[in-house]
Amino acid sequence: MIRIGVDLGGTKIEAIALDEAGRELARRRIASPSHDYAKTIDAVRGLVDALEGEVGARGTVGIGTPGAISAVTGRIKNANSTQLNDRPLAEDLARVLDREVRVANDANCFALSEASDGAGAGRRLVFGVILGTGVGGGIVHDGRVWIGPNAVAGEWGHNEMPSRAGPSLPDTRCYCGRRRCIETFLSGPALVADHRRSAPGASASLDAAAVVALAHAGDVQARATMARFYERLAVALAGVVNVLDPDVVVVGGGLSNIEGLCDEVRARLPAHAFSDALATHVVGNRHGDSSGVRGAAWLWPP
Repeated sequence: MIRIGVDLGGTKIEAIALDEAGRELARRRIASPSHDYAKTIDAVRGLVDALEGEVGARGTVGIGTPGAISAVTGRIKNANSTQLNDRPLAEDLARVLDREVRVANDANCFALSEASDGAGAGRRLVFGVILGTGVGGGIVHDGRVWIGPNAVAGEWGHNEMPSRAGPSLPDTRCYCGRRRCIETFLSGPALVADHRRSAPGASASLDAAAVVALAHAGDVQARATMARFYERLAVALAGVVNVLDPDVVVVGGGLSNIEGLCDEVRARLPAHAFSDALATHVVGNRHGDSSGVRGAAWLWPP
């Protein structure tokens, strides 16, 4: 029996097939349908069919999704891919795939992957961070994901950015309806928005990768944008450290590919954590910025 994992990202949907030992057999990635739930369901079905056709076997299916399944309604809640909210995702996918489907928060899947055999392997308490289209987090303790009674464990992205992150924080608005959520400062789109606020002449076509490239090339305004980003990330993570005191913070998502990001955060974090010394490690992921798709596959354990 193979295991198939699917990661429903805001900009891409990725699927992977693993054998019983966790070895990768096949992988596919497509752009996410924009704000269209029905097309998202069709896209997942197409990816699963393609993988099973490629490896010649039928598999279990695990789904990593933004948001979580509500214990009250059984439907998706709190997803920044808002077309998923209040939808019976697990039921709809089970119907089109003709099998049971397990669904978990994408950051939880990422944390599980890295705690199992990734950058957090061997650590008792792992906090997995997603910095991408949104900002999420997952908690794994002694090899098990902690979900919590409200299914919001690890959702640090919807705490308010602490004021110590800098003077005159912009009055940002989040899709969740709240103000100054961490996600509105540390996601990829938030990084671009912050740069445009400080550099009004910036090209309208800039994305996060372009801002990072400008900073590495010595652009003064882009370097200032990145300095703000690193400081805000360190301040926001200090809140996590003060509450959870994890052994390791593993960084994932598209922004985890920024060269030197973990070094920048490690240098800044001790000034904000409530400790005379900081033993928590901040590290990049071992399985790439799409590590969560492996965790989705492992929602069906051996």
